[in-house]
Amino acid sequence: MEIIFMHSWLILQTSEWIRIASSVNTEKQELEVASDEWYKKRNKMQTEKETPNSTFPQIERRTKLPDPAEKEKEVSLWSIIKDNVGKDLSRVCLPVYFNEPTSSLQRCFEELEYSHLLDQAYEYGKSGNSLQRILNVAAFAVSGYAASEGRDYKPFNPLLGETYEADYPDKGVRFFSEKVCHHPPILACHCDGRGWKLSADSNLRSKFWGTSIQLDPVGVLTLEFDDGEIFQWSKVTTSINNLILGKLNCYHHGKMHICGNRQYSCKLKFKEQSIIERNRNKVTGFVEDDSGKKVATLFGKWNDSMYYTYGDDDIKRHKDWNPSSSSSNSSLLWTRNKAPPNICRYNLSAFAITLNELTPGLKEKLPPTDSRLRPDQRHLENGEFEKANAEKQRLERRQRASRKLQENGWQPRWFGKKSEDGGFCYMGGYWEAREQGNWDGCPDIFGEIKQDTTC
Repeated sequence: MEIIFMHSWLILQTSEWIRIASSVNTEKQELEVASDEWYKKRNKMQTEKETPNSTFPQIERRTKLPDPAEKEKEVSLWSIIKDNVGKDLSRVCLPVYFNEPTSSLQRCFEELEYSHLLDQAYEYGKSGNSLQRILNVAAFAVSGYAASEGRDYKPFNPLLGETYEADYPDKGVRFFSEKVCHHPPILACHCDGRGWKLSADSNLRSKFWGTSIQLDPVGVLTLEFDDGEIFQWSKVTTSINNLILGKLNCYHHGKMHICGNRQYSCKLKFKEQSIIERNRNKVTGFVEDDSGKKVATLFGKWNDSMYYTYGDDDIKRHKDWNPSSSSSNSSLLWTRNKAPPNICRYNLSAFAITLNELTPGLKEKLPPTDSRLRPDQRHLENGEFEKANAEKQRLERRQRASRKLQENGWQPRWFGKKSEDGGFCYMGGYWEAREQGNWDGCPDIFGEIKQDTTC
């Protein structure tokens, strides 16, 4: 998704970005109470905004991570860096202290935080407003990057065959993802929404250069509406700078082309940052009709909001744009949810905090491959750092056998290739198996290594 997938950051594959782990700060009781009340109020308002007439059951979700059970120890960043300069980050093993308690599969779903934009796009198209539909699709494509800001820790690299499901009836979405290939590491995902479906498989080509990391996404996201309109796009490049000195900086840059199969398409440009740039994180672009005429202009910031005007607007007028001084003739498409008053140590948003949660009765329904059941990730979330690190090392030893499994003809459980050279698509059957509680053929990927670990 780098998922939109996205967070980005993106979602959609495992990359190893680094940050000096900070000590665990114990939250004061009065701040916790204030934060809880803020989260509840914010979640209620967000639900009402996204589903004003919803009849879906509301699920009470947590508002903060568990209090850490122990103090995190500091780790020498340089001792790790000096031995890994120039290597592919998917092959670099880092201690758990550089992780956040989410997996890359979950980060793919995080890019659907603003899925209501696709709900709106569906309704616009159904009423005949195709231009407003693609404007909302473009805003959604940008919104998936918002969660990447300030996320200095890396998600867990999924094991081969690891899966993640997300059933959010209040948002009207049902999401599923699986790690389908170990080398190159590829994640595939599929999401059903209100009148639309989103699918993708993604890999990140990454390089670590000592003081910076560059992540180049490989893969296509496909959005299909129930009326047959389809949009496809690929994600842009992510760069992470100042790993050694200065403030850690992550930004996204490059061109994104949202191709449609009907009247409209969209071209967006994520501006590359420079030292002298005073207005950073800018995104600009145009919507074009099938004759190439520019019919709408988009501008904004991937970490804040997106606006649009009709017609071929002069994009240079918005070179000093900021959210507080948007032009009077522009209209708001999307704005990022406000951060809570008491940020958790991993800088997770209110939505991200729910991704690894085991709500009552959920554990018994999950397959043994779900990311929520991964022991090192669960220990880290609980602040049991020594146990988390020991489990991470054990699972990485087990993961080394994945190449052999793949060479012996291992096949994904829920996704299949469209063609020999094509991408992966969801084959169906997961939610039916969940309903029946039938997980036959799903390997115990988090258990002890056995002689036969094939499906």
